Amino acid sequence: MNAHPGTDLGTDLGTDLGTDPGTDLGTDPAATGAPDGAVIGARLTLPLFERLCGMLGGHPYVKVVVDRQQGEWHLLDSAVHPFHVDYIATRITGLTLAELDADLDGFNHGVYHDPDRRFLLGVLSLHAGGPAAERPQPFMVLETTEADTMGADLLTEFHRFVREHLDHALALLTKPANHTQEHALAAVPAAVVPRTSGDELFAARPFVPLTLGCAVGRLRAFAGPEEYRAARSELEWYDIVAMPVVPEDIPRLAGLLNDRPTTPLSHTNMLAAGWGIPNAVRREVLDRIAADGLDGCWVRYEVTADDATLERVEEPTDLTRPGWHTQRIRIEAPRVEDVPIVPLCELRAADRRGYGTKAANLGELHHVLRHGSARLTGYYAVPRPPRPDLLGHLAGRLAAPDGADLVEAAGEFLARHVSAPEGIAVPFAFQQRFLDSSRAVQQGIGKLKMALELGAMDAVDPVCVQLQQLVAATPVPEDLVRALDAHVVRHLAGADRLAVRSSSNAEDLPGFSAAGVYESHTKVTDLPGLLDAIRQVWASLLSPRSVRLRHEAGIALDDTFMGVIVQRYEPSPLGGVMVTCNPTNRADFRNVYLNCALGSAEAVVDGTALPLQYLYNTVEGGGRTVSLGAAEQDLDRETRAQLGRLALAGRLLQSHFATDYTFAAPLDIEWLLAPGGRVHLLQLRPYNG
Repeated sequence: MNAHPGTDLGTDLGTDLGTDPGTDLGTDPAATGAPDGAVIGARLTLPLFERLCGMLGGHPYVKVVVDRQQGEWHLLDSAVHPFHVDYIATRITGLTLAELDADLDGFNHGVYHDPDRRFLLGVLSLHAGGPAAERPQPFMVLETTEADTMGADLLTEFHRFVREHLDHALALLTKPANHTQEHALAAVPAAVVPRTSGDELFAARPFVPLTLGCAVGRLRAFAGPEEYRAARSELEWYDIVAMPVVPEDIPRLAGLLNDRPTTPLSHTNMLAAGWGIPNAVRREVLDRIAADGLDGCWVRYEVTADDATLERVEEPTDLTRPGWHTQRIRIEAPRVEDVPIVPLCELRAADRRGYGTKAANLGELHHVLRHGSARLTGYYAVPRPPRPDLLGHLAGRLAAPDGADLVEAAGEFLARHVSAPEGIAVPFAFQQRFLDSSRAVQQGIGKLKMALELGAMDAVDPVCVQLQQLVAATPVPEDLVRALDAHVVRHLAGADRLAVRSSSNAEDLPGFSAAGVYESHTKVTDLPGLLDAIRQVWASLLSPRSVRLRHEAGIALDDTFMGVIVQRYEPSPLGGVMVTCNPTNRADFRNVYLNCALGSAEAVVDGTALPLQYLYNTVEGGGRTVSLGAAEQDLDRETRAQLGRLALAGRLLQSHFATDYTFAAPLDIEWLLAPGGRVHLLQLRPYNG
């Protein structure tokens, strides 16, 4: 894992490095070439750029160091110099790497945060234009690393210096690397510092890798949802589906390919990541498939960090089923006897055997918010070379005074900024009592088990549909109704609206997330509606899709149970999903990835709207907007600051919930922003992406 500040362009465009006939290809005669992979003082032309550039996020780029003291710049060959600070320390200031690492945080402060710094650091990336692009000619983008706190004056100076030393035929735009720079540049006229935004570049991306991998399969292209639904029952495990946006009811396949933007945190893409199948966004891929006649053909499909490729191949004669066909997911023995309804706040993580993982994790969250946890600082205390720990950074993020107890400060931070909605947990035992109360339901379950045992998958779907209808129509036994009503009156009285969510023992498991497979309902207002919603949640355990997915993972029907969470519904202007990692760069230990949409988290995960997307640095601090999605404008400054606090809260909770002692296993957290700035956490689970 790399401890030096990294650079993320936040963009991904294909680039043509061809030169314009009118471009001067010469270099400054005063420039010097260094044998160690750097050029000093050169005017940057396209040929020189091509000689030095590496690839980052699909773009060719070079690293830039401006030495303000000497009035010159250094262009670094990225293959030789992966880090600006290493080059500055060893080639300019004469430090050894050991000396640099001994005071890395202090050195970084001098090059990224000191307003009187000697050096200005950044990258120059080349972006292609085109007839349909807003900027038809190739252009350069200058940006700093994400942790750089460069203000308006330094950003203006940096842009001016680079502009003077860059080939005059190339346009130069500055991209703010974080919200702080964005705010600083707002006061600078665009004529002085021409600029672009991360969102503008993101929106133009023709390629986004979602899950890296390679598969050989039959390519099936669909123009839209109707065409897909008509053929869905014919899809096989070896098919690779390409369509505008792959829907969330997709069965387990060999690969996915989207023609339009989507988010890594949609249910579909979370499932694909958990399955480990190649998945990407490639603009105009449907047109390419049609032009090349690939629909229905066998192809080799590969997704790398820089591209997604389709290559026609012969149909395999020895087609080998993937490993998941023999996958066997382990489920703990459930508790279904004498387990009562309880308030969520009384549960702990170990109670998942009787109430499901979601309910147990919410109970554990209630406990942490009330009592704190000695584990909250674990992520920051683990060595992440070359730093022995990140506790000093954590103290800065918590605004803790010198000598403060960081565990206590972390607990206070969580209690101040996040909460868990009140609710009750309905155990597996109630579902089992309900199913046992209906002879017709039991007969249907018997038919389903027989079909699964015989491998008669054609019979599975109709039996599942019939079972779901039976469950929805079967009365809940009166003693269960009375118990449920009593607990709602006692613990949720006065709620105008309730949310009813699934909490199964067959989800949120290593290798089996089941994201979006089971149902939730958020418009419950009375007891009849509550009973209907609970039956719908119970019935979702028997849906054709959930049964097939569990069967493929080796999870027996007899081993699966469904608990139910009933919560006070919390209205919110903003909701979303956060994962406490960077899903497109898992080596990045700083950033947390956050998606949100106005009014609800559902629009994020069900893929109906492209969300706002952010990355927040939980080490050095700061955040940046990756994409506005379907929104017309970015969130206001204070709301983005609230989301930054949420990102830090997620990182602290990751430490508590981690079962590994590196505390590096990320969480997937669904949340709502409440009036007054507090954030309600609706669910927490391991992120299996």
